[in-house]
Amino acid sequence: MEEPARFFIGEHTRDSIESDQSDISDGVYSLQDMEDEVDMAMKSPKIVTVGICAMQKKSHSKPMKEILWRLERWRYIQTLIFDEKVILNEPVEKWPVVEVLICFFSQDFPLDKALQYTELRKPFLINDLKAQFGIQDRREVYRILESQGVELPRYAVLDRDSDEPGCMLVESDDHIEVNSVMFNKPFVEKPVSAADHNIYIYYPTSAGGGSQRLFRKVGSRSSVYSPESRVRKSGSYIYEDFMPTDGTDVKVYTVGPEYAHAEARKSPALDGKVERDSEGKEIRYPVILGNDEKLIARKVCLAFKQMVCGFDLLRADGKAYVCDVNGFSFVKNSVKYYDDCAYLLGNVILRKLAPQLDIPWKIPPQLEDPPFVPTTFGRMMELRCVIAVIRHGDRTPKQKMKMEVKHAKFFHIFSKHGGFKTGQLKLKHPKQLQEILDVSRFLLDEIRHKSEPDIEEKKSNLEQLKAVLEMYGHFSGINRKVQLKYLPHGRPKKNKSHSSSEDDYSGGPSLILILKWGGELTPAGRIQAEELGKAFRFIYPGGHGDNPGCGLLRLHSTYRHDLKIYASDEGRVQMTAAAFAKGFLALEGELTPILVQMVKSANTNGLLDNDCESSKYQNMVKHHLSEAMQQDRDLAADSELERSIETIAPTRARSLVHSLQLIRNPVLMCETCYELMHRLTDCIRTRMGEPGSHDIELYHEETWELMLRRWSKLEKDFKTKSGQFDISKIPDIYDCIKYDMQHNQKRLQFSDTEQLYLWSKSLADIIIPQEYGITVEDKLTISQGICLALLRKIRGDLMNVMAPDESTHRLNPKYSKGVMSPGRHVRTRLYFTSESHIHSLLNVLRYGGLVQRPNDEQWGRAMEYVGSVSELNYLTQIVIMLYEDPSKDIQSEHRFHVELHFSPGAICCLPEQCSGPGFRPHSRNENSV
Repeated sequence: MEEPARFFIGEHTRDSIESDQSDISDGVYSLQDMEDEVDMAMKSPKIVTVGICAMQKKSHSKPMKEILWRLERWRYIQTLIFDEKVILNEPVEKWPVVEVLICFFSQDFPLDKALQYTELRKPFLINDLKAQFGIQDRREVYRILESQGVELPRYAVLDRDSDEPGCMLVESDDHIEVNSVMFNKPFVEKPVSAADHNIYIYYPTSAGGGSQRLFRKVGSRSSVYSPESRVRKSGSYIYEDFMPTDGTDVKVYTVGPEYAHAEARKSPALDGKVERDSEGKEIRYPVILGNDEKLIARKVCLAFKQMVCGFDLLRADGKAYVCDVNGFSFVKNSVKYYDDCAYLLGNVILRKLAPQLDIPWKIPPQLEDPPFVPTTFGRMMELRCVIAVIRHGDRTPKQKMKMEVKHAKFFHIFSKHGGFKTGQLKLKHPKQLQEILDVSRFLLDEIRHKSEPDIEEKKSNLEQLKAVLEMYGHFSGINRKVQLKYLPHGRPKKNKSHSSSEDDYSGGPSLILILKWGGELTPAGRIQAEELGKAFRFIYPGGHGDNPGCGLLRLHSTYRHDLKIYASDEGRVQMTAAAFAKGFLALEGELTPILVQMVKSANTNGLLDNDCESSKYQNMVKHHLSEAMQQDRDLAADSELERSIETIAPTRARSLVHSLQLIRNPVLMCETCYELMHRLTDCIRTRMGEPGSHDIELYHEETWELMLRRWSKLEKDFKTKSGQFDISKIPDIYDCIKYDMQHNQKRLQFSDTEQLYLWSKSLADIIIPQEYGITVEDKLTISQGICLALLRKIRGDLMNVMAPDESTHRLNPKYSKGVMSPGRHVRTRLYFTSESHIHSLLNVLRYGGLVQRPNDEQWGRAMEYVGSVSELNYLTQIVIMLYEDPSKDIQSEHRFHVELHFSPGAICCLPEQCSGPGFRPHSRNENSV
């Protein structure tokens, strides 16, 4: 039976030492303890010569010199470096004769010649030479790894150099098929030659498309982003699934099958910037390997017959995957590793050639220094966990248009993409949207050039369809979508009852085309999110002082920070998360690589899925709210105010009562808003007719025509033909006027912009929060349906602090250098979401019985502040911070301390004055003084 794996990670058992060595405590011999031994050894003859046969750049490198110097400290070992000129120019018969050979391939090294030398002299090999031929071919590397049961990313080989049939590549916008194996973007494209470091990562259109191009480090760059999304058409490649590693790679270095040293670094695919220290070395930090990862290291070392071997490990989805084997590799800058490596090499050499003479070393222990930081109460505790739920940044207004289409070209697209199978079709990929755009251009051209074209589609609808699809000059897949629904008898005629008669339909089959656009993160929103990310660093230890914000960066770069970022599937939310991460971690470059590597889709595990029953309950609340806001009377009159509060705002939140008093008569207020909207559309038409108006650029490439359609549709939908107002349109009205006031006010030159903003906001400040429940019972029922999964995840995040996940990157304190507190480890979970989850989570915290003492001064002041906030604006944050005092008993209520922090987000166009600063312990203390 095979002997079980044993690993030396800085400490070694007595079993690994000769039985006659009685003075060993940790299995490693320190240099100070060897002073007397070395003096004696210097007087003794060296009987084992270790030769180093490699290119000069490798054999004279700092790591090699450090290890050889330590190896020379062993008795009976001497080292000899082969001269590069001898290796390249002399026959192997003239090479030095050695008993042990450290020989490895690098660029221009004659591996065939070295193999001849080993066959001639037969030295003891540290690394097998024949196996090094296989390491140069990634196909052979993957074959060997698979044979050993090592986890690999799912892959396929496109071998254009082979004469064998079956080499096939089919490329689409967001996926490729390699020999009938499909890979959805993001995927990785690797040359089969291990010497070729030009590895490309291709991103999906939903994340912005393009590719990240990795290469051998040049200065401080290791990759660049390219807008090119097409794969290479020449050469042979391995295609594999992209593994989400949260922007971190792990390099593992073995010295024999029982020893593995691991270091983590920022992934070169993240932003391409190489982090270097004061000596110009790439910054890497030692991390702790899990048991399964140690077993992988043993398998790699034995399978490739390389005692000294490096390989790349990807940690994703709770597993460890090997993506590359490098062969002979040394750690670049670790005294501890140099000591361990020389100890292990010396032991192996002398056990093989002179086992009675080996001398083990030992290593002094290192102590951890856990950090303590002050809480808001002034007590020094250790920050253990930060959880934040954050709303997305500033976005464009969400818009939608419907039109009936009957032309054969639309039916051809519907049939081509399988629409008849289900009766409906969603189109969002660039090629699909381009097809719809081409049809709209064709039909408009027909209308212009024919006096009586056989086209039933309205010209105005086709023009809007064309204008929207032509926005931005390209398709990204995250800001425009087309939906087609099949109607076998055409669209029902207006003002008809629910009859089955064919006379009630427009005649003949047709399609309903629904175009959705807008709701995307604006450039201002990206800047807001990035700046918030920078500011967020300040809540971590070391956030202030001479280098503000550097505490978090230091914590994260040294792999003592367990960070996960989740976002819902909406493009604006995902791009907000990526922009935040860019500022939070001081990254550079485009958002697409950051989005793909750092941001996880929360919908994959149900975090942001709304409960169906909750939606039905919410619709009932909206109906009740609509009836209450259709009353044509003064709700704030002395005789009516109390009844109005009980009907519309029974929680008596200060912001709701204030808005009721400001609105007074909701019908008259709606009429006022309607009149202001009418004036606004007239103003837009006037501006469109002015000379040079088309030279005036509106924000985010919107045209005057699209702005007019946006407001005209809202004006038309807000007031029905019966004269009643559709209260559900108020959030859209406020959304649009807030957008135009912030981004288009100077271009628009509408004198009543501020008035429309204020009146629509006063209505929205009631409608929006109360759509998530009017009574406390309503709010909790709806909130439970919307954010129950998120609440469970947050609770799990807090509980898991006490039982760390082994798969996370954790700094190895035994190998850390220049890190004063290697034991520090902070867990951060960031959840980026939409307004619905922010309202729901806040309602649970406010009304869910979190604090059982109703007279708690601290909680009362905090809730008073929250109740005075009328709007949860873009980038609203709910932050939970968990602290621990390790000096207290684990069962003590003083062991852990939780803080809740809240911010209502970005400043509005007209900042509101919230009553009170919320709860601030120090302000209370100052008042008492």
